[in-house]
Amino acid sequence: MDDVDAVQAQIARNMLDSGDWVIARLDGVPYLEKSPLIYWLIAGSYRVLGVHDWVARIPVALASVLLCWLTFRYGRWAFGQRAGFYAGLTLATCVGLFLFTRIQIPDVMLTLSVCLAFWSFQRAIDSEEAHARRWAALLAVSLGIGLMLKALIAVVMPAGGIFVYLLYTRQLFSRDIWRRLYVGRGILILLAIAAPWHVLATLRMPPYFDFTMHSGPGEYRGFFWFYFINEHVLRFLNLRYPRDYNTLPRAAFWLLHLLWLFPWSAYCVAAARLSYKPEDRAGRTRVLALCWAGFLLVFFTFSTTQEYYSMPIYPALALLLGCAMVDETRWVHIGTRIVGTIAALVAAAITAILIYVWRMPAPGDISRALQQHPEDYTLSLGHMGDLTLASFAYLRTPLIVAGLAFVIGALGGWFLRGRRAFLAFATMMVVFLHASRLALVVFDPYLSSRPLAEALRRAPEGRLISNGHYYAFSSVFFYTNLPVLVWNGRINNLEYGSYAPGSPSVFIDDAQFLSLWSSPGRFYVLTDGDGLAHLNAIVQGSHLHPVAESGGKFVFANQP
Repeated sequence: MDDVDAVQAQIARNMLDSGDWVIARLDGVPYLEKSPLIYWLIAGSYRVLGVHDWVARIPVALASVLLCWLTFRYGRWAFGQRAGFYAGLTLATCVGLFLFTRIQIPDVMLTLSVCLAFWSFQRAIDSEEAHARRWAALLAVSLGIGLMLKALIAVVMPAGGIFVYLLYTRQLFSRDIWRRLYVGRGILILLAIAAPWHVLATLRMPPYFDFTMHSGPGEYRGFFWFYFINEHVLRFLNLRYPRDYNTLPRAAFWLLHLLWLFPWSAYCVAAARLSYKPEDRAGRTRVLALCWAGFLLVFFTFSTTQEYYSMPIYPALALLLGCAMVDETRWVHIGTRIVGTIAALVAAAITAILIYVWRMPAPGDISRALQQHPEDYTLSLGHMGDLTLASFAYLRTPLIVAGLAFVIGALGGWFLRGRRAFLAFATMMVVFLHASRLALVVFDPYLSSRPLAEALRRAPEGRLISNGHYYAFSSVFFYTNLPVLVWNGRINNLEYGSYAPGSPSVFIDDAQFLSLWSSPGRFYVLTDGDGLAHLNAIVQGSHLHPVAESGGKFVFANQP
């Protein structure tokens, strides 16, 4: 664990230890950026199973399984058993779901709530549905849960897709549709779920209402302004401060879905050739899925975007792809050959890399062979750019397993058809995702600071200082569960909360650091390679005793 993973896990632990389930805190500083439900779920898991890194991942893992199951059930209801199975299989084995559930972010839970909202909406307005009232209530519940996971965007996504669908099908002003949705009761259910926390957080962090459309350093305007104005309106307009995020180019945001849904994205042409006339349940579902995906893509086209922001459209696209795969048309056969060809080319490339690095030495850990690009780390896959050809010498086993996976895919794509080819591709992805997991194990010393935490647990007791912002060594603070002084790191996620009344003084400058470092007490400083020069310049080589090094990160003590 490191970066976002350890931050989320530590916030949940802080809630459990402090008993404060309203205001999230990190190192004692109010952390107001996110909705609390993911923290509550992790903290609940801690209470049952104890505080461990694997326990922190249980809510995201369970949400992933439930999402695939829900997509299968939705597809089976709309299109039949085989289409539902293919839709669930598509989602369970695509690249995107694997990649973006390695990170402790609530987006897979958001995707689950959005998928449930659309299915509940469709069931509620279906004239053949005998339990419309229950499905309308479930729609409201899913929206309320979404608000507690990802704030207002969790309502905007389904509401926007539903609006476009009703407009396209000329049902927007249908009294029967709105009667079946039980809107008044739904609003009460939504408010019952989401309003208490929002009200309590606003009351706990005044001023209560501030609508200032400006964001800058040193400004504190309470919870309401930061959470609703800064994190929603100003972020959408790319005017939010601090600007601790990046954005993908619009073309990349759209086109990368071919990768996120690989290998099943090869059937997108077949899906595009389906009938989109809302004449029966299957046709209405296809239209709704198209409105669902289209609205979200267009919405984020006019906003800042990360790679995973579009995850809530994965079930919609999986439903369309699963429906297309059932028919096994000419375009499906062409898609199968395309996947087989891509798999063969990737297998050949992996073989060439293995031959090149087979006898190449691999001393120490993989961090020695990587090139850091900190400017890219505000994107979720920014570390991918750190790879060099020499780094693959540390990844021989994952490469062999990945090569085997793509051989399976190549054989399936060229020698099998229909269901057998689909199962071959699913097998390819299961093996490939296992290879990716093996690669993450190799990357652990570079991405995680756990070895440093283990060294600190063995060392004499002392106070921790982080050279730079909290996130850089967040796993040290999770695994040791120790507070930290943040040296020249009053930036990014903790900056706003640090100005809140009563926020602890955990941020120090150069003069304060030198004073502490020269004092009789024992202190440990954590730094990466980029911070070493500044550290040496401040202490000038004196009282700098190495404690541990791992993945290009270091721990020094001021005493032997």
